Amino acid sequence: MMISCSRNLFLVGVPYDSRNQVKVSMIYFQTQISAGRVLLLRKPAFFVVNGIQCSSKPIVRQSSSTNAIEKSGKSFKKPRKREHHLWKRKESTGSGQKAMNLVRIVSGLPHEKEAVYRALDEWVAWELEFPMLAAAKALKILKSQRQWLRVIQVAKWMLSKGQGTTMATYDAVLLAFDKKERIDEAGSLWNMILHTHTRSISKRLFSRMISLYDHHDIQEKIIEVFADMEELGVKPDEDTVRRVARAFQKLGQEDKKNLVLNRYGCKWKYIHFKGERVRVRRNTLVDES
Repeated sequence: MMISCSRNLFLVGVPYDSRNQVKVSMIYFQTQISAGRVLLLRKPAFFVVNGIQCSSKPIVRQSSSTNAIEKSGKSFKKPRKREHHLWKRKESTGSGQKAMNLVRIVSGLPHEKEAVYRALDEWVAWELEFPMLAAAKALKILKSQRQWLRVIQVAKWMLSKGQGTTMATYDAVLLAFDKKERIDEAGSLWNMILHTHTRSISKRLFSRMISLYDHHDIQEKIIEVFADMEELGVKPDEDTVRRVARAFQKLGQEDKKNLVLNRYGCKWKYIHFKGERVRVRRNTLVDES
């Protein structure tokens, strides 16, 4: 005799928790009692308990901020961390126009020192900070125009204000002293530079001072500047080595000339031979000048 049960309904429920959430699962079993086996056919997605529609799927909680972002349709970006710089950038806007204005003012003035300084003071009177960029550009323009007297006047005025104490300013005014043959003023400025910026004097500034004394055939000063250069550990360039060797030769010190050439002289030079650049050994540096 075979006994069969077409449909049996089983209700499995879980009591309410503190948040009044119903966790109930309903399983429909289609069973057939045959040889003691039970088949699980289907698991429903939801069911109804006391007029409340319940679901067997897990509940996923979402924060209110996430829902608000999804409703607005805008992506949320975290604010960037603000970086604090230890330096203050100086604005260069309009510095070129100020420089041209300064060149135009200075070029139309007489050569008296008082008139030039008074005009420069009026040029900077309404500035909150000293216009260093404009003054440096004006000095460069005057140098390119070979207005050496104006270069000296503007540079001296800047130094009197405590501004422009840079290697570029010193190089420009030393070149102007060289062109105007004002050797004593160049020597005074060089002594000030040597005592103020002892460890930061560039190779270019040493070369400028040695070339100044070489142009005016002052051999003792060349040797003196070169001695300071050696003491500070600044390696001379090829032109400076040639000028120093020539100064020792004119003073009759051949041994020191050879010592300078052997220590600092370049051992090789490049020449063009049959359309190619060839490196050959250099014999002397003095005869090539």
